[in-house]
Amino acid sequence: MLDWLNTHIAYWHWLVLGLLLVTAEIFVSGFVLFWFGLAALLVGTLLLVADLSIALQLLLWIGASITALLLWLTFIKPKWRDRTSAGMAAEALNGQVGMVIESNTGRNRGKLKFPAPILGEEEWLFLCTTDMAVGERVQVTDISGNTLIVTAL
Repeated sequence: MLDWLNTHIAYWHWLVLGLLLVTAEIFVSGFVLFWFGLAALLVGTLLLVADLSIALQLLLWIGASITALLLWLTFIKPKWRDRTSAGMAAEALNGQVGMVIESNTGRNRGKLKFPAPILGEEEWLFLCTTDMAVGERVQVTDISGNTLIVTAL
């Protein structure tokens, strides 16, 4: 069996396996298959320059896969934190104090401005049950969609 594999497994078999595994990573979460595919591409590239037995090919593939996976899990992945602010608007906005720049007199909505941008915006629409004049300070108590609910300060 090993003799047949030694004579019939060519460099392009490893390259195809590597490309299939890297492509399969699109459909599987976890970013694990990518490293096995990258190791298969490495073995295929090595076969272009050297004639290796199937046992050595498999050992190289397993070793390169595990090494790449461990390097990813140890050094790279911990530094890739989720830096988006999705789902964190309430924590960032509740309690913030801003100044009314467009009054809500005669209607529910007005516009306020924060001293520094919060979640990338300085100006926000707000809802308040009482009429707020331009220049008054308000505090955010809640969020309704993209509109802040505020109270007079």
